Amino acid sequence: MNCTEEAVILAGGFGTRLQSVVSDVPKPLAPIRGRPFVAWLLDAMADQGMRRVVLATGYLGDLVAAALGAHWRGMVLVYSHEHEPLGTGGAIAQAARQIQSDTFFAINGDTWLEVDYRAFDVAMHDAKIPLGMALANVEDTSRYGAVNVQQGFVEGFVEKGRRGPGYINAGVYRIDRTLIGDFLEKKGSFSFETDVLVPAASRKALAAYTQTRAFIDIGVPDDYLRAQNELTMPGLHER
Repeated sequence: MNCTEEAVILAGGFGTRLQSVVSDVPKPLAPIRGRPFVAWLLDAMADQGMRRVVLATGYLGDLVAAALGAHWRGMVLVYSHEHEPLGTGGAIAQAARQIQSDTFFAINGDTWLEVDYRAFDVAMHDAKIPLGMALANVEDTSRYGAVNVQQGFVEGFVEKGRRGPGYINAGVYRIDRTLIGDFLEKKGSFSFETDVLVPAASRKALAAYTQTRAFIDIGVPDDYLRAQNELTMPGLHER
């Protein structure tokens, strides 16, 4: 198999929940230990052999492009800027036009997840599933909504509010280009979670990948502050 070496990072959110602590930059540039959060994501991808990343920008997207440039540790960076809010689905659909390979990863630009992209890639390839979702096992799913898993597939989703441990959507996907046509048929703004993931789960066409750890959502102040203490990477890289 050919390894998946391209990714889309969703970097267009307004960061409304984070504005009490970070208000002068878009959420992907929120500083973590003196570096933009997205720099940590890019370093993790470079360490695992990614060669090309499309950043789907929106709010203050020019600041993201100015901060990151066109290359990052050997990876080519390109930008897909939305001029009006497209939702997660519309942002992925637009960015996918710049994907050159048969498969790609799509990653939320405000969450950290330790995942072996190569292992995730191989698992989805071997299962012949065009859409895979990485999950995180957390102590309390109430803030995120839970994901029900059965025999390696996502069986369904539970709305936010149910307390207790379980799996949640960790915001990392592996997508086959065969699905891109379906995405592009949806014009304008739409939700990847509601309009793509939910129907795929109902058809048993959404694979679950659970070999992950260290999930952090920096989108709320408490976890943003937690990331300052917990997010570490051996051999911290400079640009």
